[in-house]
Amino acid sequence: MSPGSRFLPATSRDMADLGWDYVDIVLVTGDAYVDHPAFGVALIGRWLEAHGYRVAVLAQPGHHDSSPFTVFGRPRLFFGVSAGNLDSIVANYTGNARVRHTDAYSPGGDPYFPSGRGKRHRRRPDRATIRYCQLIRQAWGDVPIVLGGIEASLRRFVHYDYQQERLRGSVLTDAKADILVYGMGELASLEIARRLEEGRGLHDIPGTCERLTDNDLGSRNFADTAVKLPSWHEIKNDVSLFLDAELTADRHARAMSERPLAQRQQAMWVVQNRPARPLTPRELDRVYELPFTRMAHPSFGQVPAQKMIRHSVTIVRGCVGNCSFCSIARHQGPQIISRTIPSIMEEIKRVAAMPDFHGTVTDLGGPTANLFGVRCGRTTACTRRDCLYPSVCNKLIVDQQPMLELLDKVSRAPGVRHVFISSGLRMDLLLKTPELMSRIIARHVSGAMKIAPEHSEPGVLKLMHKPDSGLLSTFVRRAGEIARVQGKRLVLNPYIISSHPGCTPDDMKALVRNLRRLGLRVKQPQDFT
Repeated sequence: MSPGSRFLPATSRDMADLGWDYVDIVLVTGDAYVDHPAFGVALIGRWLEAHGYRVAVLAQPGHHDSSPFTVFGRPRLFFGVSAGNLDSIVANYTGNARVRHTDAYSPGGDPYFPSGRGKRHRRRPDRATIRYCQLIRQAWGDVPIVLGGIEASLRRFVHYDYQQERLRGSVLTDAKADILVYGMGELASLEIARRLEEGRGLHDIPGTCERLTDNDLGSRNFADTAVKLPSWHEIKNDVSLFLDAELTADRHARAMSERPLAQRQQAMWVVQNRPARPLTPRELDRVYELPFTRMAHPSFGQVPAQKMIRHSVTIVRGCVGNCSFCSIARHQGPQIISRTIPSIMEEIKRVAAMPDFHGTVTDLGGPTANLFGVRCGRTTACTRRDCLYPSVCNKLIVDQQPMLELLDKVSRAPGVRHVFISSGLRMDLLLKTPELMSRIIARHVSGAMKIAPEHSEPGVLKLMHKPDSGLLSTFVRRAGEIARVQGKRLVLNPYIISSHPGCTPDDMKALVRNLRRLGLRVKQPQDFT
């Protein structure tokens, strides 16, 4: 069977068609199954498959009893559990905790299972990671359970649940899972599979968190070597310690510190092992070269999120921006990894061969598209990794040539007529790469250029860890000058966050005045979540 011509099994019929009488790993997700590298479960599934494991995907299972979790039988190695590409509370509720009635990761955008009369049930349960684990335990008892994905990654320590308006303990202890993978997960998930196959323990795997008793903590010397975060009880008695814990975890994440972090929950400890090393560019290439169909599994029909990204290509991973409100650096890592141009061109070739491709590559992107090719010029290790605040670090090598070369080659690829950048762009970096900025405005903007000032007021920008307010005015003026020379009408689409902690009504009024002065219309405001 040729690459990209079949899905990972997502039904018992798929499994029978392959002649399998067992699977090694079942990956559970709160999303519909879309076999595209932008979907975390598909990416991890293909990665494990490429290393010889039989992997099945249990997507959006019913969650009122355990029967859906028996469809593939007991996996030989483990269940991998993810809430999906979004945290389930973010997927189900707005920042004001109002119920969302659309879900781009569900069939037809409908977040509810089809039903007759009566109450409709959501496809993705609240706190999906915990609920799925409960049902797996009911079905299979002591089968190993591995947590992963954005929900597990960002809820691995004591965290605030805005829907319940209270602090909660680690999802690892609440779900009573065996281990939690934080970050992108390729290396950690593969190591877990290998160790379980060999009958070895799951201790000290980079990129994972473990549940430990007091005795476990002492016997493994964590009591002396780990950085101890304020505990659940300490934070409950003094909520200001919650911020202390978050800032400590953030500093260690940005520094890629190898020291473990430990936080006592109610009866157990959660210990975060050192981070997994970043993939090399060639390793990242290999991930995206796996045989994805790039389509939604037929049992799910049309999935809006798949439609948005089906002709897009990821070119970069990680972010050095460290914005206060953003989880990218915490989850993808604080180091930029750019794919190689030959690998990207191979993926463009596969996209151009898709039956529904009509000549438009909708996005060459990632967390920030124009971070492609950016790298650190330091010869010694940097523990700060705060490269864009308060201004661009003088050790950051901002080279526009790799991106220009990539845009040239993709534009000339057979079958490609248009190449757009639909991801957000860093204004401060574009101003340092005038040829790239001019090229993007001239040829690679579809409808509007997306920029992310987030706000205009100095006090709020400082809290957001964003450059000062003069940057937006400078960028709008310069972009307008370039567009006029080119004879183009340029529309800028600014991302704006309202209700950020520390932002006042007067700040929002000033923001509106500034946006009007600059001639900017906000189409996608986001209330802080």
